[in-house]
Amino acid sequence: MQNYEDVLKFVEEENIRFIRLAFFDVFGNQKNIAIMPGELQRAFRDGISFDASAIAGFGEEVRSDLFLKPDPETLSIVPWRPVDGGVCRMFCDIFYPDGTPFLKDTRRMLKKAAAEAKERGISINFGPEVEFYVFRQDEHGERTNEPIDHADYMAVGPADRGENLRRDICFNLIEMGITPEASHHEQGAGQNEVDFRYSDPLSAADNTVTFKWAVRNLADANGMWADFSPKPIRSQPGNGMHLNMSVSSKDGRDYTSAFMAGILKYIKDITLFLNPLPQSYERFGQMEAPYYISWSGQNRSQLIRIPADLSGRKRMELRSPDPMANPYLAYTLLIYAGLEGISQNLRPDLPMNVNLYTADPDLTGKLDKLPSKIEEAMQLARGSEFVAQHVSKELLDAYCDVSRIR
Repeated sequence: MQNYEDVLKFVEEENIRFIRLAFFDVFGNQKNIAIMPGELQRAFRDGISFDASAIAGFGEEVRSDLFLKPDPETLSIVPWRPVDGGVCRMFCDIFYPDGTPFLKDTRRMLKKAAAEAKERGISINFGPEVEFYVFRQDEHGERTNEPIDHADYMAVGPADRGENLRRDICFNLIEMGITPEASHHEQGAGQNEVDFRYSDPLSAADNTVTFKWAVRNLADANGMWADFSPKPIRSQPGNGMHLNMSVSSKDGRDYTSAFMAGILKYIKDITLFLNPLPQSYERFGQMEAPYYISWSGQNRSQLIRIPADLSGRKRMELRSPDPMANPYLAYTLLIYAGLEGISQNLRPDLPMNVNLYTADPDLTGKLDKLPSKIEEAMQLARGSEFVAQHVSKELLDAYCDVSRIR
């Protein structure tokens, strides 16, 4: 879809009765306003207003009026809603009343970062691997702490009781124009994973938030609930959002090492935004979650690994982010960190070809580490020139608000 006319034609042909105009707070939580088809023209021309002071991290009661303008390229049917008199969704750009862009719109921030990379002749693709737990609901539809199964890694039914849910998730995503690459049971009880094909940064972030929305709705419709938090069960593996990244350039040079070196240099500064909850730091350093700032080929005990790829495509996998990160902000900061690595012609340290979970303490004691608590991550972010360059003070204050994590 390219414009209002295309959207209107689609809405009429598909008998769409509700249009969800979706946007995100600074933590990546989806919000929306539903409008009727008769309001579409106004939405495209003037925007639909909302109270920004009621949205987490937006603040500014003095300038509380903001406007949503839909992005027609993101139009998608919501397949788990009724077909007759259906529902569609579009992501929106956020503006002040005078038409200037809202600076804390993290989706806009990602567009800007990707555009800056493109101006330098660099293209970055992301392929997230998102893990989540599925728990039962009780007879009243309330959440319980009981996982739907106790199956292990890549199990099959009947031990794996998430097979049908993952199938429904994948089919619904395909209807929304998103192609999952693979899905399977993970190591934890009731833990699942769905992986996505590589795509440009904005599409990858859009797909990630759409996926989480679909999972939560489909789990609920089947008498279950999905938990994307970093450590739902203390004795079980945490939920990660492993990010596969590939870098290509117009000049044909391989900038993978320099891009990775930039991420390694700034990872401590940006960990707050990749791991935004106190629980995030309980996951580090155990059950294949990283703790040390290091890299290697294929080694899952490392922060970054270079996976084996028979297609010949070179990629890196960052293993520290978790699914509660705002993907728009996370991808933005990773792009800028990687670009710094390219600009400064950085080179990573030698690879650590050892299992860091069982390595000699004399070796691991020499390695730099990720923050061990969210308070440390906040302090590092506040003191970072890199973060100050790319994250507004208001957005940083929102992430460092102690009341948010208590």
